[in-house]
Amino acid sequence: MVDRTAPELIEVRPDERFDHDAVSSWIGGRLPGSDGGLEVRQFGRGKANLTYLLRYPDHEYVLRRPPIGPVAPSSHDMAREYRVLSTLWQAFPKAARALLFCADPDIIGAPFFIMERRQGVVVQDRIPAVFGGGTDTEANRRLSAVVVDTLAEFHEVDPQEAGLADLGRPEGFVERQLAGWLERWNRAAHEDNPVADDVARWLQASLPTTEGATLVHNDWRLDNMAVDEHDPGRCVAVYDWDMCTRGDPLADVGTLMAVWHDPGEMAAGLSPMPTTAPGFLSRSEAIERYGEVSGRDLSHIDWYVVFGTFKMAAVIQQIYVRWLRGQTSDARFAVMGDGARQLIDLASARRP
Repeated sequence: MVDRTAPELIEVRPDERFDHDAVSSWIGGRLPGSDGGLEVRQFGRGKANLTYLLRYPDHEYVLRRPPIGPVAPSSHDMAREYRVLSTLWQAFPKAARALLFCADPDIIGAPFFIMERRQGVVVQDRIPAVFGGGTDTEANRRLSAVVVDTLAEFHEVDPQEAGLADLGRPEGFVERQLAGWLERWNRAAHEDNPVADDVARWLQASLPTTEGATLVHNDWRLDNMAVDEHDPGRCVAVYDWDMCTRGDPLADVGTLMAVWHDPGEMAAGLSPMPTTAPGFLSRSEAIERYGEVSGRDLSHIDWYVVFGTFKMAAVIQQIYVRWLRGQTSDARFAVMGDGARQLIDLASARRP
């Protein structure tokens, strides 16, 4: 369930602490303003990779690391995210710049990287008061449009200009994505789910033929970006790049539309985006807008939406099973088994 009361910054959770002195020593003055005393706070709302604010007297930076405990193979890849963010900002300025990478797990228990901090408003499950608290239909519409338009803008980035021309393997991208997420679901499943099995068979039987490749974010949604506090229609940063690669851009559209819930599709508290707020584009309107802005053929978009919904169910199930197995004590994860089941049912209902 979405935590509607969590502030942006919290005291570091007891089981997610690290040695501040070790980090300060490792940085060792290599960043401007990093010679003074270090204060550490935690960004409270994330449920996958852990993100911390490093606050020095005159500068602020952000530290990113994987979640505590065992994680799925090839996921939460800090080296990959650092590589992307160390160069992508040159061609796509909305990507915050990564500054330092540490591969030594002895410092805090896992690889991590340091990036610049961007100031903006992150909108999650409800519209904040600064944008009218959900009552300003024009602000709501601008929020819904900016997440679509920024995605289309990102898909126009030339990988060569971004220094990422050799990132990933675009050939066979969708086939590998499907196989990988089916495997992740099966590995994380704690009970039989015939609906999930049926959706998996449909996805395999209906696999579309793809053409062309772009950079792909792989977790595009509103709460992975920040917007200007004075203009909800202006994106100032896009976050969470650990799965970025080259592949089919419609996979990003499917991921976004998977959490673009129309009224009645999901139980209250399980929607990570305020898509039912008055004035917010409907899912079909958002898909149409992406098609108009990007000029891409969306004739097979239903497959990508179903796959994106199944993928989101697998993500939630992976988080839940870590809690179920005692690999994390975060009480927020206790109810996620129900969320995963609801998303599987929604994936089934979204098939044409």
